[in-house]
Amino acid sequence: MDKHKNILQDTHGRDHAYLRISLIERCNLRCTYCMPEEGVKLSPKSDLMTYEEIYDIAKTFVDHGVTKIRLTGGEPLIRKDIPVILEKLATLPVELSITSNAVIIDKFIDILKTNGVKKINVSLDSLDEAKFKHITRRHEFKKVYNNILLLVEEGFTVKVNAVLMKGFNDNEIIDFINFTKDLPITVRFIEFMPFDGNKWDMSKMVSYAEVMTYVNTTYKDNQIERLQDAPNDTSKNYKIKGYKGSFAIISSVTNPFCDSCNRLRLTANGQLKNCLFSSGESDLLSALRNGNSIEAIIQKAVQAKFKVRGGMNTLEKLKEPKLHNNNRSMITIGG
Repeated sequence: MDKHKNILQDTHGRDHAYLRISLIERCNLRCTYCMPEEGVKLSPKSDLMTYEEIYDIAKTFVDHGVTKIRLTGGEPLIRKDIPVILEKLATLPVELSITSNAVIIDKFIDILKTNGVKKINVSLDSLDEAKFKHITRRHEFKKVYNNILLLVEEGFTVKVNAVLMKGFNDNEIIDFINFTKDLPITVRFIEFMPFDGNKWDMSKMVSYAEVMTYVNTTYKDNQIERLQDAPNDTSKNYKIKGYKGSFAIISSVTNPFCDSCNRLRLTANGQLKNCLFSSGESDLLSALRNGNSIEAIIQKAVQAKFKVRGGMNTLEKLKEPKLHNNNRSMITIGG
């Protein structure tokens, strides 16, 4: 391996400074687009990264240029050693953030603050209590809703992620945008993406164009403000003038943001995925446990990254089940 080469730069010139680490494959919700109805085969506990291994792998990435780490799951907060993981990672010179379903996040406010976590993404696919129960298979809506309000009150930067599915919650787009009227939050609409077991098909997806049709028929042109997107941003950002918060659309399917992608994913069992859509994985944990360097494996995985959506560079390829059914379920990749 060339020691002078940036091992996190791929063959398309993209530098990867953002690592998403899944801490656990389990969750206290059962969202249909994330977890197959029959559940998933969980990795044995011995196959999951320990907190020391999470730190060691994360440090290697940081040493080579990662500046942002997001902890995901499953639900990361149900991992019993989450306080230790946060404490260890907080010693690294990175921006540390977390994605949660917010069911139990009220118990972790002080721990998150102590370890410098300021940005929290909350998954919430419906503002209707009955629909929430249907999609999550759990009766936790009031808890999640109240915890979002609590996070805002406690000064966290909160983004609410809603996966849109036609005929299910696309009629709530305006309700979600109005949710930003009095709260300084960002609601992000995410196109429904194909993963193993989530019964994806194109007809269930609500596209960027369709979201904007709802917006443009509800609000006047002079009310809709296009915001400046941050570098490497996955979303197109907007706000309604006078509203405290904003909204955004993550159009991974119809308008992929691959050109500026700077993200890598580490699964809870120590596999590196260079793209959310890719079924390929590179085993970092076994190498680490065998006392071998993981840098060459990281470099090879980054070099193998396709230019667009794990090689599915057309919608026709995306519609082909065999090209994405070998990928993991979302819960075992990490949100």
